[in-house]
Amino acid sequence: MLDNKQNGFDYDVAVVGGGPAGSTAATLLAQYGHQVLLLESGRHPRFHIGESMLPFSEPVIQRLGIDWSAGNLSKSGAVFIDEATEQRMFFPLAINRKTYQIERGPFDQMLFENAGKHGVETHQDEKVLEVSCQPAGVDIVSDKGQYRCRYLIDATGRSALMGRKDKAIKRIENLGKFAVYTHFQNIQPGEEADELFSSGNIYVPVVDIGWIWIIPLAGRRLSVGLVVQKERPKDCDAEELLRRYLEASPILSRLLKGAEQFAPVRVEADFSYTNQSRYGARYACCGDAAGFLDPVFSSGVFLAFTSAARIADRAHLGLTDGREADPALHAEDDEKYLLGFNTMRLFVERFYQSNIVHNLFFEADRDPDLKAQIAQLLAGDLWVDDNKLQQSLLAGRRGVS
Repeated sequence: MLDNKQNGFDYDVAVVGGGPAGSTAATLLAQYGHQVLLLESGRHPRFHIGESMLPFSEPVIQRLGIDWSAGNLSKSGAVFIDEATEQRMFFPLAINRKTYQIERGPFDQMLFENAGKHGVETHQDEKVLEVSCQPAGVDIVSDKGQYRCRYLIDATGRSALMGRKDKAIKRIENLGKFAVYTHFQNIQPGEEADELFSSGNIYVPVVDIGWIWIIPLAGRRLSVGLVVQKERPKDCDAEELLRRYLEASPILSRLLKGAEQFAPVRVEADFSYTNQSRYGARYACCGDAAGFLDPVFSSGVFLAFTSAARIADRAHLGLTDGREADPALHAEDDEKYLLGFNTMRLFVERFYQSNIVHNLFFEADRDPDLKAQIAQLLAGDLWVDDNKLQQSLLAGRRGVS
């Protein structure tokens, strides 16, 4: 390794953003022996939506050396439901690998603190104001200091620091428009509720305006949200819209009877996009800073973990070989990222545009191979050569980037 101080650098790598992607990239680079600075504009624990994890995140979790089972609910699979027709289909996900329904505040804090345990210098409540990636190094100005580093990793989530700086954010128009959600506690005992918490399954009821998530959390709590794909009715705001759909759902009417709402109703808009400038000379973007998808298949944290690990591994090689200024350093890995991202993107597009739930999911019991292929994608097993459904999705939409 270079002596940073003698060469005018404060750190090998600065990672901006202390969510799952940033904490993962920082930890893995520190494990390789690099000097890493992790800058987080907020403070942990902080609320974040996205509680349902995918099983194929497990290899990265193992590399990080954390126990994600502690205090979390084991997740068996996903149940897609049409309450109007009483159709439902269960896809087992935790066959080869385990996964969990987690509470993001404590989970993200654990990941951030784990980075510190591996030698990363972690700063909270420090907002990056300006970055400049030059041929000779990266200069960073925050509201608390200035730093010079050999490499920058943008893990700023949907703030997408580098993508917005380069005007490279491209909205994906045909997926969900916004989500409105809240949390409930003290879910009362009963056969349906007990089965939900025992299995840890995520329930996905499809509705005329989009879809609903029902995610069981430890302590008999539920995360419940509505993703709206069509235009919102003119006669109500987002909170009233959520209330209408919760009351109209027989399942939720039963589950929420006697329960208490313990979190405010929140709304998230400007959903899906891709960053057309995911890497360049001395920088790379991971997680939501590289792209964000409608959360129907729970791909957010999974793509954060896998993209961060891939970028950390390649950045390590670049730093070791003195090639970190090569603008094409991540070109090969970006193809793998796009394979995963576009598989999920096209899967979500089919969910909305071709009624995939009714035409494919609810018919899957008739074709065990098809059901296994769907479950494989829902579990995050995306980098394979033999999934015919994945091949069909990708063949139908060449040139997505």
